[in-house]
Amino acid sequence: MQISSDSFKKTGLLHEQSLIDGEWRESATGHRISVSNPATGSVIGSVPDMSFEETNQAIAAADKAQKGWAKRTAAERAALLEAWFDLTMSKQQELGALMTAEQGKPLQEAMGEIAYAASFIKWFGEEARRVSGRTVPSPWPDRRIVTLKEPVGVCAIITPWNFPAAMITRKIAPALAAGCAVVIKPSELTPFTALALADLAEQAGIPAGVINVVTGMPTDIGAALTQSETVRKLSFTGSTRVGALLMAQSAPTIKKLSLELGGNAPFIVFDDADLDAAVEGCIASKFRNGGQTCVCSNRILVQAGVYESFAEKLAAKVNAMRVGAGDVEGTEIGPMINAEAVAKIDGHVQDALAQGAQIVGDRPAIPKGDTYVAPVVLKDATAQMRLASEETFGPVAALFRFQTEQEAVALANDTPFGLAAYFYTRDHARAWRVGEGLEAGLVGLNVGIMACDVAPFGGVKQSGLGREGGTEGIEDFLETKAFHMGGLS
Repeated sequence: MQISSDSFKKTGLLHEQSLIDGEWRESATGHRISVSNPATGSVIGSVPDMSFEETNQAIAAADKAQKGWAKRTAAERAALLEAWFDLTMSKQQELGALMTAEQGKPLQEAMGEIAYAASFIKWFGEEARRVSGRTVPSPWPDRRIVTLKEPVGVCAIITPWNFPAAMITRKIAPALAAGCAVVIKPSELTPFTALALADLAEQAGIPAGVINVVTGMPTDIGAALTQSETVRKLSFTGSTRVGALLMAQSAPTIKKLSLELGGNAPFIVFDDADLDAAVEGCIASKFRNGGQTCVCSNRILVQAGVYESFAEKLAAKVNAMRVGAGDVEGTEIGPMINAEAVAKIDGHVQDALAQGAQIVGDRPAIPKGDTYVAPVVLKDATAQMRLASEETFGPVAALFRFQTEQEAVALANDTPFGLAAYFYTRDHARAWRVGEGLEAGLVGLNVGIMACDVAPFGGVKQSGLGREGGTEGIEDFLETKAFHMGGLS
C-alpha cells in the first residue's frame, strides 16, 4: 500500500488541528509543528503548537464534559466504547497506513497495533459494567457501611511516539469506562494517529469534550496539565527522566499518577532451553518495532553451554531481515524515528566494538537515508559497555555470557529498572525460582511478547507506578469512597 498525504486527506483521517470541546482548533499564535515520514523525510502535514492557555481551555472543556459523562450508566458508556471499537476496526488499514507514515513501522505491524489498540477499547467497555463496591461489616449496630467506586475526574494523558495508537487507548479507554474525561498530549512526532482516533470516538457518539487532544511541544502543555488543580490524575508513558520531572511537577497538587517508564529488560536463555523457541522469542521481543519498545530485551543473557549455538541461530535469522520503508512489502525493520535515535544506536554499537564485542555474521543491507539501521547481533558483551546500562531503543541484540542460575538472576536484577524480563527454560523448578526472583512488573517464561488487553502491564523500581490493562487498569481511574449510614437503630 503506497502512502501519501493526499490518500489520507481522502479518507478524512488526517487532521491538522487540535481537538478541544468537539471543535478543531488552531493555535492563537499561528505556530505549527511539521510532522515528517521517517522513511523519506517528507512532510506529511503539520499541527498547531498549542499554548499553556489553550491547554487550560481543553482542561475546562474536559471538566465540563466529565460531569455529564460520569452520570451516564456503565451500560451507556460501554455501548459507546463498543461503537468506537467497531469504527476503529473498520478503519484498521487506513489507520495503520497513517501510523506507518508518521512513525515508520512496517504496515502489517502498524495494522496489528491498531487491532491491539482497539482491544483495549473493547475490554474496558466490558469492564465498565463490572465496576462495583462492597458491603463492609459494621462495628456499630445502628450503622451500615458500603464502599462506592467513583471516577477520579479529569485525567491528563501524555503518550510517546513508538506506539501512537496503543498508548492512547490503553489509557483513555479505562478512563472513559470509569467515567472520566481526558486531555491527551500525544508526541509531537506522531500526533496524527491520536487525532484520528479521537475523531472516530466522537463519530461513535462519545460526547464533545470527553476526549480532547492538544498538540504541540511538551513544555507549556505539560506545565498546564501538572499545575492544574482540575486535573486529578496524570498518566504518562516515556522516559524515566521525564516521568520523574512530571512526578515532581504534580506534587503540589497531589495528583494520582500512572507512570510507565524506561526499561532495561533481560532475556535469559538457560542451557536446557528450547533454543529454536528461544531464538523466535528473542526476535519477537528484541526486534518488534525495530527495537523501539520499552519492553524489548536490552540484555540477552545466555548460559555458557549454549552461548555459541544460540548466537549462530539468532544471527542467521537477524541477518536475513529486510530493512526498508514501512510501506514496502516484506519490510521487517522500518526506519528509526529520527537521525538522533540512529546516532545513539550507532554510538552503543561502536562503544561495544571498541571494548571487545564482535559482530556475528554479516549485517543486512539498508536503504539510503539517515534513519535506517541494520539489525545486529553482538557477542561478548560486558557490563562495562554502554548498552548494558542504557536503553538502546534499536535493533541491537547484545549477548552476555553467564555460568550459573544465581549469576543470571543477579545480572538481570542489576539495574535500577524493572519493567519486563524474559527467560527460557524447560526445568519446572527453575521456572518458579527464576520467575519469583526476577525484579520486574512483567515476567515471561518461554514467551517473547507479553502485552495484551486482559493482563496488567507496568513496572517496578524506576520503571514506574501503577498498572495498565487487565482488571487492574480501570482501578487507577477510580477513587474509593467509604459511605457510612447511621441512625438505623
